[in-house]
Formats: sequence, C-alpha cells, structure tokens
Amino acid sequence: MKNKGLEQQISDEIMMMVNSRKTLMLSTLDENNHPYASYAAFAVGRDCLYVLLSDIAVHGVNLRIHPQASVLIIEDEDSAIELFARLRVTYQVEAEWIEVDSDAWHVGIALLTERHGQRITNLSQLSDFRLFKLKPKGGRYVKGFGKAYQIDGGTLAGENLQHLRDGHTKREVIITQNESS
Repeated sequence: MKNKGLEQQISDEIMMMVNSRKTLMLSTLDENNHPYASYAAFAVGRDCLYVLLSDIAVHGVNLRIHPQASVLIIEDEDSAIELFARLRVTYQVEAEWIEVDSDAWHVGIALLTERHGQRITNLSQLSDFRLFKLKPKGGRYVKGFGKAYQIDGGTLAGENLQHLRDGHTKREVIITQNESS
C-alpha cells in the first residue's frame, strides 16, 4: 500500500481480530492429499500461532505428514453485521513440530496456558499431544464487501498489504432469441 498510515491501521485491525478469537479453523491434507477441516484452540506468538494437537486427532497426524495448511480465524455468526461478509483473516501456514522440553516448547506452552488456562498444562503432559508452530506465508484479511486485503510476507499482520480492488462487477444481461419470443 502507498498509504503507510492506512497500512498500519489495517495491520492493527488484523492483530485485533486474531487476538479477539480463541480458536481457529484448520484445513490440512491427509496421506492421500484429501482435505480435512477442523478447529483448534490457539495462542499468538511472535509472528506465529501455536496449537497443541493430539496424535489421535486427524489434523495432528495430517500436519506431521503435510506441514502446509490453511488457517481461518473468523468472527462469530451471531455478532456479524453481514453474514455474507464476516470479518475474517486466513493464512497459508507452514507447520513446524516443536520438540518437547525445548526452549520453543516452553514458550509455546506458556502462551497457550496464559490464553487457555490449566487445561493446556494438563494436556501438554500427555505423550500423544504435540505442539505445532504455524508460521504464516501469506493470507487475506476481509472486513466487508470491497474491503479485502492481501497479506504478503511471513508475519501475522503482513509485511505488505494490498487492497484487492478488482472483483465484484454486475453480470451483463444477454437476451437470447428464445427469451424475447
């Protein structure tokens, strides 16, 4: 964006949106490259998201097989002003499995515990739970009709934002000879 003030405002809005939600929708691929949609509780790290997933959960297994995924963070239907243009941010992410008891493990678990409480401490002590760091590769922020922004770069708020201006146009009405008879 040419207007750096507006770009900073949109970046701030993106982070407010991300921080206002506690769960995200997660789309992963299984061993046959079939998509699988699910959700998970998350915490916000430094330009990343953390999720703690069980090996029993399909999405946990899928992330180990295919570390690329898509994340959707979206406002609740009940509070949306416009159901067809709900406030949302999507990211294409690279998932990194974090080794248990590493420094990165303790950072991620601390952030998840701060956000979700004692349940995280309990789950993190179970051997089938794995911590994943989801690093954004790009995404999109939508705040209404005609208000969509491409998020470029490896940060949650975007290193560069582009207002997507092309898109919605009225369809031309063509009357065929059969319709005019």
